[in-house]
Amino acid sequence: MRKMQRLARFLYPPQCLTCDEIVDFVHGLCPKCWADTPFIKQNGCEMCAAPLIGEVESGDLCDSCRAVPRPWSRARAALLYEGNAKSIVLRLKHGDRTDLAHPVGAWLAEAARPLVTTDMVVAPVPLHWFRGVRRRYNQSLLLSRRVSRLLELDHCPNLLHRRIATRKLDGMTAQERTDVVSNAIALRSHHVRTLKGRHVLLIDDVMTTGATLTTCAKACLQGGAVQVSVAVLARVAKKN
Repeated sequence: MRKMQRLARFLYPPQCLTCDEIVDFVHGLCPKCWADTPFIKQNGCEMCAAPLIGEVESGDLCDSCRAVPRPWSRARAALLYEGNAKSIVLRLKHGDRTDLAHPVGAWLAEAARPLVTTDMVVAPVPLHWFRGVRRRYNQSLLLSRRVSRLLELDHCPNLLHRRIATRKLDGMTAQERTDVVSNAIALRSHHVRTLKGRHVLLIDDVMTTGATLTTCAKACLQGGAVQVSVAVLARVAKKN
């Protein structure tokens, strides 16, 4: 078996996740792509994972989260949504690169590890069924499945459902996003017992303003969750 694996690596050497460069191991990044992938190496805002300027201590909040508290307790992100990270997210979300969920899901799991509690259940941000038919998969579900396995947590892939097919949120202000998604997502009634008294870890691919995650978190808390945390693959950096 090992001989066959060595032969396969010789004939089909592993390539970089995002380009054609040969790399040393499967699911790796070449030096150029690695340098262009902005991993978040230190904690940002405790509530929205946005990078903070200067020395950051545990529990620090950005000005926005001080002014308007989030319905969840803590948040983490693996990447900033720029450079090669943006390319990775778009390939996963719109480019049929479902294979990317395996390696980037591991990045997300490591970012989310500090949030883990023993009673936690992992759930993805839902995709409306019509958009799911067109796209053929929910990238947040692929990520949540990977995260739950790596962190050895219960996974509830259909905890929430998007009952309204909202239009795309690109280009909208924070208030416009909130208005669009405020009543679009709900807890599935048959999961009330699953949720009761538990801590939920919501998984999504990108956080911009947090409007969608806010709606999801509120649905979980109203359904009986004692706490909600959030982990996203990439965080859009706030503009100064």
